[in-house]
Amino acid sequence: MRIGVISDTHGFLRPQAVEALKGVNLIIHAGDVGSPEILENLGKIAPVKAVRGNTDRGEWARELPLTEVVEVGEIQIYVLHDLHTLDLDPGAAGFAAVIFGHSHRPHLERKNGVLFLNPGSAGPRRLTLPVSLAYLTLQGRELQTQFMTLTP
Repeated sequence: MRIGVISDTHGFLRPQAVEALKGVNLIIHAGDVGSPEILENLGKIAPVKAVRGNTDRGEWARELPLTEVVEVGEIQIYVLHDLHTLDLDPGAAGFAAVIFGHSHRPHLERKNGVLFLNPGSAGPRRLTLPVSLAYLTLQGRELQTQFMTLTP
């Protein structure tokens, strides 16, 4: 199973992101979506799980949860927008990964057996940060990660 991970689109879905996500089985959006049309367009590619970011406002955004538990195969992934609001021990809770956004910086590390992934921002470029998204590939209980830099 291949999962597309995207965040911080801020109402701007790049054609390069759409192209890069074709063929994934699931899309996880880690917040700061920007508009409901972003989720509608992503939903034309694959099923979408999304959380609300700090800039998501309006009736449509209130329907998005602040956190989401995504079950994929034999694993569970915890999704939230800002890692600083994480209020649980993901390893003790049995999560294989924590996906987050907010900083616009791609980030990958493993802590105590848990994968922490920020795909970076796929929306408007911020300063000199890359425009990116990520892929998670699940084989059994193993997660492999790959970043994709999008040309602005």
